[in-house]
Amino acid sequence: ANDLLLLYVEWNESNNTGKRRSQPRSGFGGISNRSRGKKPIIAAVDGLCLGGGFEMAINIDMVFASSSAVFGLPEVRIGVVALAGALPRLVRTVGRQRAMECALTGKQYPAEEMRAWGLVNEVVTGDYKGGNQGEKGREVQEGGEQYKGVVRRAIEVAEVIAGNSPDSVMISKYGIELGWAGIGVEDGSASVTQVMKDKGVDGGENMKEGVRAFVERRKAKWVDSKL
Repeated sequence: ANDLLLLYVEWNESNNTGKRRSQPRSGFGGISNRSRGKKPIIAAVDGLCLGGGFEMAINIDMVFASSSAVFGLPEVRIGVVALAGALPRLVRTVGRQRAMECALTGKQYPAEEMRAWGLVNEVVTGDYKGGNQGEKGREVQEGGEQYKGVVRRAIEVAEVIAGNSPDSVMISKYGIELGWAGIGVEDGSASVTQVMKDKGVDGGENMKEGVRAFVERRKAKWVDSKL
């Protein structure tokens, strides 16, 4: 809430002086209007996620929220508009009627409702202790109160993704982003196939290692992606 207030205080001052600060093309935090990226972005949301924060969340790959998190686009209540990428993306995720309600009323929504709408992957209770026993998972456990349950959960999922083939993760993300951008199924699938061939992923080191490890019933040893 304080960050949102500071943002509009700064905007008000710059507007009065005539010196408006330009917004980067990629939007708030370089995320809200970001078109494509190789690495997945995972958010752990706790507390108020309003305005620019919500615009960022709408364009993030996976969102984990604490049970106390609150989401919304309050811009219409103070005479401005959400221009950092949220509006066209919101309708793709939640549909026309829900997007209209959110953008035109400035209403605030609890995390559970955002999960039901498809904007939040999982709502995490504050007493969540974590189940991942990996290296990062142990660090988070040892962090005690420094890490809230939602952060623990987000790191757990990040560890799972990081344990998969980096080539497969990047290519899969690319394919989903094509659909997000409105590319047709046939064209999108053809583009994914072509990228795999052009970048040497199809039949590449990680593909061979993955299949070999599966057959030999062992953990795969991935090499760094060349994508």
